[in-house]
Amino acid sequence: MDGPLSRGPPQRWAKKTANENINPGLSASFKNHSNVNISACNLSMQKLSVSGNLSCNNSVLLSSNKTPIRNDNKKGKKTPSKTKSPGRSTTPTPNKASKTPNKADRFIPSRSNSNYDLCHYMMSRDEDKSEEAVAQTAASEAIGRALADTEPGRLLQYTCKAPAAPEGYQNRLRVVYSQAKIPSSVKNTTRYIPQAPDRILDAPDILDDYYLNLVDWSSSNILAVALGNSVYLWNAGTGQIEQLCTLEGSETVCSVQWVQGGGSHLAIGTSSATVELWDCEKIKRLRVMDGHTGRVGSLAWNMYIVSSGARDGNIVHHDVRQRDHAVATIHAHTQEICGLKWSPDGKCLASGGNDNLLNIWPVVQGQHYSQPQHLYSFNQHLAAVKGLAWCPWSAGILASGGGTADRTIRIWNIKTGANLNTVDTKSQVCSIVWSTHYKELISGHGYANNQLVIWKYPVMSRVAELSGHMARVLHLALSPDGTTVLSAGADETLRLWKCFMLDPSKKKEPTDSKAAKSLLNLNSLIR
Repeated sequence: MDGPLSRGPPQRWAKKTANENINPGLSASFKNHSNVNISACNLSMQKLSVSGNLSCNNSVLLSSNKTPIRNDNKKGKKTPSKTKSPGRSTTPTPNKASKTPNKADRFIPSRSNSNYDLCHYMMSRDEDKSEEAVAQTAASEAIGRALADTEPGRLLQYTCKAPAAPEGYQNRLRVVYSQAKIPSSVKNTTRYIPQAPDRILDAPDILDDYYLNLVDWSSSNILAVALGNSVYLWNAGTGQIEQLCTLEGSETVCSVQWVQGGGSHLAIGTSSATVELWDCEKIKRLRVMDGHTGRVGSLAWNMYIVSSGARDGNIVHHDVRQRDHAVATIHAHTQEICGLKWSPDGKCLASGGNDNLLNIWPVVQGQHYSQPQHLYSFNQHLAAVKGLAWCPWSAGILASGGGTADRTIRIWNIKTGANLNTVDTKSQVCSIVWSTHYKELISGHGYANNQLVIWKYPVMSRVAELSGHMARVLHLALSPDGTTVLSAGADETLRLWKCFMLDPSKKKEPTDSKAAKSLLNLNSLIR
């Protein structure tokens, strides 16, 4: 029983000894193989091959790192067995680790958009320089210079950006994530602009003529409207309507203009080349002034001087205090004058004509009428210049609009003669009014959009578009409180738009203008 066994299968320790004698270089060859795989892994880290090869190489690298440590602690090497033995390492064998499971236990992102050359360079540049690293110094520096020239961005990009939404798409949930990102300064400047008129009034028989000026709103809140051969007064506060006058025969009213400073006097230009002065409180005509040979389509007041522009191309300055009222006559344009505006400070008169010219006339020193020689003559417009408006809060700024062939609004600095901005409105410009509460202006348009447009000054970007008129918007007028705009259209309607309403928390007390304080009382001057 104590002797060696000569029959039966060899013992387990005998098999192990026999295997070691037959393959004495197995351990050494495995180490060499590990070194090869390590070099291959380094090469694959540079090229960053597919994830399947990377997983296999990492498995070999893991086995090669742990196997020598276990062999150093033990003299013998046990034959792999399916049965766990005490003290056996829980690390899976290379054959088991190399098998990729059917369902991955982690997310491997798409590497198609990742910059692996930059990744490898950034990871390896801080390592200790070995002999192999020293040999690749030149290549690494070249890669670094090349990567430094590229645009900065992410080193790893897991997914591509979401595709852009189709044109015109509106996200219903936009307010959920955009409302919180709006700066407080932007919130304070936004306001609600009604897209529908506050009131609509009938204006039967209003003339559909681009060159006339048939609407004006006084500082005492009385609206004057010319309908055919008659002039009507509408009290915006009480809603009362009163007929002021009716011209005789086939004469028609071509222009109306209230005196400055809240007076009750109204100047009326007629088709018979005369200018009539009316006292609207007494419903009485005070005088008739001539001086033209064509219809008077535009009027403008400067203190006690009323300037009239007519189809004959002349500007006549009438002093309503004197018997000889025509104090100056200027041959201003070669065709009909359709726009005429005095600046708020009374120093310049702007005139626009059907000859496509915009002329600026300086005031005579010590007087309230203009010189016969213009200060500027602008010819940039390509059609009749009817829409004229001086900025009420910035001295020397003038807005002008051209007709169908031009369709532009131009902003001028009269102090320097510069054209500050030009915007193509895509429609005939019939009238322009500046806001007194906001840095904006509103324009009325004809062919082909028939709408009102609010513009942000000075960039001249569209703030809002107000539609409703079925024909071109010929005339605009601003209420004395600066909150409401009245538009008169060729569709025989008057529409009131509350587009410049003030924020209740920002309302200011109304102040009288300098012109109103210094204006003489015409009731005492006119006999």
